[in-house]
Amino acid sequence: MKGVILAAGYGTRFLPVTKTIPKEMLPLVDKPSIDFIIEEFLGSGIEEILVVTSRRKKALEDYLDREIELESIFGAQGAQSRLETIRPPRAGIFFVRQQEMLGTGHALMTTRPFVGEDPFVVAYPDDLHIGEVPLAKQLIDVYKRTGCSVLATVFDPPEVHRYGTIAIAEDGLHVTRLVEKAPPGSEPSREASLGRFLYTPEIFPALEAGWKKHDPSGGEYFHTDAVNTLAARGKVVFRRWEGERLDTGKPDGFFRSILRYAQSVPELKEVYDRFVAEQGGEPGRS
Repeated sequence: MKGVILAAGYGTRFLPVTKTIPKEMLPLVDKPSIDFIIEEFLGSGIEEILVVTSRRKKALEDYLDREIELESIFGAQGAQSRLETIRPPRAGIFFVRQQEMLGTGHALMTTRPFVGEDPFVVAYPDDLHIGEVPLAKQLIDVYKRTGCSVLATVFDPPEVHRYGTIAIAEDGLHVTRLVEKAPPGSEPSREASLGRFLYTPEIFPALEAGWKKHDPSGGEYFHTDAVNTLAARGKVVFRRWEGERLDTGKPDGFFRSILRYAQSVPELKEVYDRFVAEQGGEPGRS
C-alpha cells in the first residue's frame, strides 16, 4: 500500500501567509499539518509516500529532508530529544510537481508512475484525523475485505451541501454515485465524502478517459466522474470516519483545530485551561 498527499494548491484562504509558506506547513502550535498525515500513514503501515506539490512548495521538500547543521549541533550537545524532533520521517518520501493547477483529477494522474499497480491512499491535508485507529488503516481494512476503492465519509456534517455526498446501495456498503455539492435538500444521503480516499489502480483508466473529454476552458478536472465510473461497476464502497476530524481548510476551522490539538497535549492543555479560567470560562471545555 502506498500513500499520496495532494499539496499543490495555492491556499488562498490563508493569504497573505501562504504567499510564501505552504498551507501544509502551517502549524497546529508546533506541528505542521503535513506531519499529521505522515504519522497517520506510518501508523497504517504505509512507508512509501508521494507528495504532489507545485513550484511554490519547496519548503515541504526541505522540511521532510535532513537538517545537517542542526543535527551536528544537537549531536554535539547530546540533545537527543531535540534530535528526535527534527528527524525525517522513517519512510520513503517522493515528490512530483503538478505544473498547472488543473484540479484533483489531473493531480491524481501525475501519481501513476509512482503508484504503478498498487492500491494507494490519498490524503487532502485540509482534513486531519485524531483517533485510536489511524484513518488510513480504517480504509485499508475495508479494502482488504472488499477489494474495492474506499471513500471516507462523515455523517451529516454542518452544511453538508458544501461536500460531495454519496448514494448508497441497498447493501449499505457500496457507493452507487458521488454527487459534488448537491443543492441543499437534494443530497442523495447525509454521508459526506471527505479528505481520504483509497483507490485501486482501476482509477487511472477512468481518470484518463475523462481527461480526454475534458475542456480545460471549462475549469479544473476533478476525480468525481472517475469515481462514478468505478461505482457503476460496483467497485466503490465507503467507510464512515471513526475518530475526530480537524477541519483546517479555512481560518476559522484551523483556529478551532489548534485549540482542539492543544487540549490533547498535557502541557498545552494546562495553559489552555488556565487561560479559559482567567476569562471566566470552564476549563476542559472546547
